[in-house]
Formats: sequence, C-alpha cells, structure tokens
Amino acid sequence: MLSVERFEAILNKLETSYTVKVSELSRLLGVTEKTIRLDLETLEKRGLLKRVHGGAMIASEGEGKILPIKERQSSQMDIKTAISKEAVKLIQPNDTILMDGGSTTSEISKLLGNFPVTVITNDIKIAHILHDKEKIQLVVLGGSRIYNSSSLIGEQTDEMLKKIHVDRLFFGTTGFSPEHGLTVLNSLHADWKRKIIKCADQVVLAADSTKFGKAALVQFASLSVVDELITDPRLNQQDKQMIESIGVKVKLAQY
Repeated sequence: MLSVERFEAILNKLETSYTVKVSELSRLLGVTEKTIRLDLETLEKRGLLKRVHGGAMIASEGEGKILPIKERQSSQMDIKTAISKEAVKLIQPNDTILMDGGSTTSEISKLLGNFPVTVITNDIKIAHILHDKEKIQLVVLGGSRIYNSSSLIGEQTDEMLKKIHVDRLFFGTTGFSPEHGLTVLNSLHADWKRKIIKCADQVVLAADSTKFGKAALVQFASLSVVDELITDPRLNQQDKQMIESIGVKVKLAQY
C-alpha cells in the first residue's frame, strides 16, 4: 500500500471514529506500528490530525480542523449563502455550467431557476435540488457513488466529460493557498477535479476564507488555474493581494 493510500485510510477512519489507535491501524493496514507512527507524524505536520498517546485524534478548531467533513460542510451556512449569491451573478441566461459537488455549490443550485441555464453535475444532491426547476436543463453525469459522498465518479463519468465544454465551472476545495495550491483529502476527488477544470472557459472557486492557508492530502491544481475566487471578507487584505498577484480575481461576498 502506497503512503498516500495509507493516509487516506487513516483519515477515513478518523472521519467516522474521531480517534484512532496505532495498534489498530497497524493491523488494519498491514504495516508496522513504526510506519503508522511516521504516517501520523506526517499528517499532524500537515494539520490533518493531532497525535495523542497511542494514536491520534481529530484536530481541534483552533488547530485548523479539516475533519469531520459532514460537520465542516454544515457549518457557516450564512457565509456560504452569501458566496452563492455572488456566484449566481456570474451566470448568464442560456449558459452551460458545470457544478461540482459540495455544500457551497449546493447552495448555488438552490438559487437557480429564474432564467434558462444548462447545468451539468455529477452530484446527486444537486441533481435533486434542480430536477423540478422548469427553466433548468439538467444533465447528470453517471457513475458510482464515492464512499461518504454524494458525487458519482467512474469510467462512464470520465467518458462523458471528454465530450463536454462549459462556460463556467463552479467547484469547491478542502484547502487552498498560493504555496500548496488546491487540495482535497481523497485521490479520487483530486483526479475528478483535475478533469473538470479542463472543461471550462471560466473556472470559479467558491470557498469560505477558513480554507485559505490549509493543505489537505492531495493537490489537484495550482491556485493560478482559478479565474475567480468567491470568498468572504474574513480573508485579510494581504492574503487577497497575494492571491490577486497570481492572476486570480477575488470577490468578497458580504454577509
């Protein structure tokens, strides 16, 4: 098992159990306890967990917590709604847009329906939100559902992606920074996001400012691939200018 595969397995275990033991991970992953300790040390340095005696636990909020995903996605909904309102302003009648899965993109989809637009998505939650809206032409990319996700990914999805081109992509990320780029916790999600970025004329990242400066497990692109970042005013002026210096337009959504 490659180290990145072990890292993903450790984080998946933390997602459901909140704590993990070195001995348990050693048996589960078929490697020595020394290897597990080194893995935990690496993940702690990246801010993805906190080591404790005999194992590890989820990092606290003050330590830049990334897990658990469901808790993170359900938080700061007022900010995500404000970001979504700004995102919708970019969409023109009769546009074709690609919607990546996520809590913020789900909020964007709730605001659509007042004018005709074609929406392509692989997210079953977004599809459910849009399927009754008369002015929305909905295209759902098929595939298999990823564990602990509402996204569909697979060979069928990849083949459909090769045949489409869209005006705008709206997507999210677990962490972003000029240094570490755009990062997520899962290599399957990373591979998917690399592919959808290539499909769009305009790439729009919708992400709240708490994700800035964080580096998750797998990088899928540099920050410079983003045409526009929609975030919130908690992003300080220095960081905003740093992002803009690499060619990314930054919009601060007021809430």
